[in-house]
Amino acid sequence: MSINLSKGANISLAKEAPSLTDAVLGLGWGKRTERGFLGRTKLVDVDLDASCLLFDEQGNLLDAVWFRQLKSKDGSVRHSGDDLTGGGGADDPNEEILVQLNAVPSNIKNLVFTVNSFLSDSFDGIPNAFCTLKDKKTGKVIAKYDLSIEGGKQTGLVIAKLYRHNSEWKFKALGEWGNGRTFNELLPIISHLL
Repeated sequence: MSINLSKGANISLAKEAPSLTDAVLGLGWGKRTERGFLGRTKLVDVDLDASCLLFDEQGNLLDAVWFRQLKSKDGSVRHSGDDLTGGGGADDPNEEILVQLNAVPSNIKNLVFTVNSFLSDSFDGIPNAFCTLKDKKTGKVIAKYDLSIEGGKQTGLVIAKLYRHNSEWKFKALGEWGNGRTFNELLPIISHLL
């Protein structure tokens, strides 16, 4: 059974998933419902973008995996590709980022995951927005973080981070909201979370 995370929650992957080598962060969301002509409702596409930012111990951004660069320079982090519409189910990620933990260079201390609304639509009213951390080999969901419960008028979110602590990997739900179409606009928030 997976752990339901809340903002600030921290888990040890050595304890919760001791054999984990390939971690997958999944981001899922549904289409927004809007009222149309004569009060009819319609489903509207939502373009959210997941990113993974790789930082060294000093907090320097060394690489970024996102819809314009689908794999890290060293190949340890890979993005599944850009979903422009949304519409996934409650447990069906629209975008996934694979992290091969044993291949992440030793100078990388933090992998920070963000989500941004590319069209600057707010998170208000986006159904089934969630983040999961799962084991790629077994498919087991280790942790889940519900993003639909907050967000309001914000257009960006620093979701979580995978980080090294005493030579083991840990996962922390960050849940820091901000604004921006891409991760670049969230960097001032991220700098305080490393």
